[in-house]
This record gives sequence, structure tokens and C-alpha cells, in this order.
Amino acid sequence: MNRSAVALALALLAGLAVPAAAQNPPSAPDPLRVLAVRPGDVVKIQVWGHDELSGEFPVDENYDLFYPIVGAINVRELSVRQLRDRLNHELESLFQHPFIVVTPLFRVAVLGEVVRPSLYSVDPTMTIYDIIALAGGVTRDANSRKLQLLRGGEEVQLALDATSIGRATLRDLGVRSGDHIVVARKRFTREDLGFFLQLATFVLVVYTLVK
Repeated sequence: MNRSAVALALALLAGLAVPAAAQNPPSAPDPLRVLAVRPGDVVKIQVWGHDELSGEFPVDENYDLFYPIVGAINVRELSVRQLRDRLNHELESLFQHPFIVVTPLFRVAVLGEVVRPSLYSVDPTMTIYDIIALAGGVTRDANSRKLQLLRGGEEVQLALDATSIGRATLRDLGVRSGDHIVVARKRFTREDLGFFLQLATFVLVVYTLVK
């Protein structure tokens, strides 16, 4: 086999042996690990067996969380794992093998056709329908199959059908602190029907009088 044939064979083998990292683009950061809290939100921290170190801790305007013993912890761009590891490191000096659960609670407004429209602190593992239940459920005029997610005054498209949205968590849907969830109103409600019946009755009465 001549040198040119050998070189060609080696080139083909090199092309087949492309590293998997080059063939598969790196995946996006895992959204499940991001705290994604803003000033005014809270972080729920549970230290099993130590109620005095457990509770809901607010995030101030500088993204600082003040935790007993540790002091101020800046949670801007911090992940759940990083915060848990930091707390583990600090508490291991007090007792062995602390078991810590960190849950970000962020504020979401539930508006539209719900019984108690308001601002709620929610767990990102909840579903859209869990939040609507917090708001007392939908009214009889609600179109529960038409939900809107608003962020900064603009609608964020949810690429899921109504059934899938009901099963997906807020993390799955990409809901963030400060978002608005709006339950739409039916195009034709019972009140509308009553109005049209009254109008028809009025027109009939007028027609009868002037006839």
C-alpha cells in the first residue's frame, strides 16, 4: 500500500473517531438546580432534627439571605446544590452529617377568573393548577383551558396543551419569580346570557307597546 493510500485511510479513521462531545452539543444548564429568586422572595431551609435552624429566610435587595450562625449569604446566580453545600460545610462544625433541604419560594401573581386573585409565594415543584387552587380555584366564568403566562407585560408562550400544563411543574414550564398567571374568561358567560335575555324581553315589550 502506497503512502497516499495510508494517509487517506488514517484521515477516514480520524473522521470516524470524532469525540462524542464534538458530535453532541453541550446541554443547557439544568434549570432544576437554579434558585431563581429575586429580592423579596424567600428560601425555605429545613435542617432535620434542628427546628432552631429551619425556617423561611427572605432575600433582601442585595440578594443576601441572612442565616443563623452563618450570617449573610449572597444567593444571586446561586444553585440549590451550592447553597446546600455551603450550609452543610458551615453546620458540620456543630454536628455531624446535617441533612438539609433547600426550597426556593418565589412570588407569582394569579389573576383573571380566580376566586382570590393575589400574589402567592410558591414552590417551583407545584403545578399551575396547584397555584390556581391556592387562589381558591376558578370562577364559573373561567375558561380553564386558556391560561396565559405574562412576564414584564408580555405573554410567554407555553408550548404545551392544557392537559400537559396541568401535569408540568413550574420548573418544567420555566415560570419565574414575578411572573403573572392569568386565567381567561369565557367568551360567552351566564351573565352575558342573562343580559341578552333581558334585552330581548325589553325589545319585545317595546315592540308590543308600539305595535
